[in-house]
Amino acid sequence: MKIYIIAMLAIATVACTSAQKTTSKKQNTVEDYAATITSNELKEMLYVYAGDNMRGRMTGSKGQKLAVQYLKDFYVAQGIKSPLGGDNYFQNVPASYLTRLKEPADSENVVAFIEGSEFPEQIIILSAHLDHVGVDDDGNVFNGADDDGSGTVAMLEMAEAFQRAVKEGKGPKRSILFLHVTGEEIGLFGSRYYTENPLFPLANTVCNLNTDMIGRIDPDKADTPNYIYLIGSDKLSQELHEVSEAVAKKHSDLLIDYTYNDENDPNRFYYRSDHYNFAKNNIPVIFYFNGVHADYHKISDTPDKIEYDLMEKRTRLIFHTAWEIANREQRITADKL
Repeated sequence: MKIYIIAMLAIATVACTSAQKTTSKKQNTVEDYAATITSNELKEMLYVYAGDNMRGRMTGSKGQKLAVQYLKDFYVAQGIKSPLGGDNYFQNVPASYLTRLKEPADSENVVAFIEGSEFPEQIIILSAHLDHVGVDDDGNVFNGADDDGSGTVAMLEMAEAFQRAVKEGKGPKRSILFLHVTGEEIGLFGSRYYTENPLFPLANTVCNLNTDMIGRIDPDKADTPNYIYLIGSDKLSQELHEVSEAVAKKHSDLLIDYTYNDENDPNRFYYRSDHYNFAKNNIPVIFYFNGVHADYHKISDTPDKIEYDLMEKRTRLIFHTAWEIANREQRITADKL
């Protein structure tokens, strides 16, 4: 009996070791990396980033300085390097450039970089604006949870997912620049500054995927909330539009709504967020957007109002799109110029 038990234990040990080896050889897919983007992590970060301590993140303010430090600390913790080298994650935007500030003060874009494995000179820019409108005369904080705390923390989650792929030897073929821009609320200043002072040649910039407000539901979509508005995908590149459509069909159940992509849209949203400064330079763009709502630019735009499960879906869609563009064999081009 003792010999039988020893034999069975030996067989079990071999089987367990074999199973461990099989597990260790499992190759993660883009779906696995996208699954690391979770509503819980988005919520945890947004409650900090759009919390009262950030004082509304007005360009050049102390609150905005806290915000950029938060972003830098995140990238350092993830081991994602700066394209500026060393410990410098800030592209300085001088006060003299920010002409619409009531009280002139220097500000900064925050930049982090994952180098591509095959086409490192080709750059995909993921952007979101880090600022909001500050505090009013009565001391009320404009938290800007949706505008654009939602886009900001979505970018952080995407960066973490890409970096996990890098650590497992499956990093993107093309380079990814994570660009958090300042001064959007006062006139798209941070993105304009970047395009006038690019860290990489604009000719090498494949596209810009811009995320500005993806955490709420447009009242007009109350009956069909499983959606996201896309703006600009076909303005400069039919190829980008088709890739975006294919990715959405394959990886998401979100309804892709092009209402605000209409040339006759009276809201003119295409011209009102940071992607436009890239589009002006003939760089293909997509603007991801949930539309406006009753709390837009009000002190009631707070983290408790965010639809985190929906935001997770939207963030995963953007990540999948970036992944596809970064890893396809041929570069996206502005084929409609």
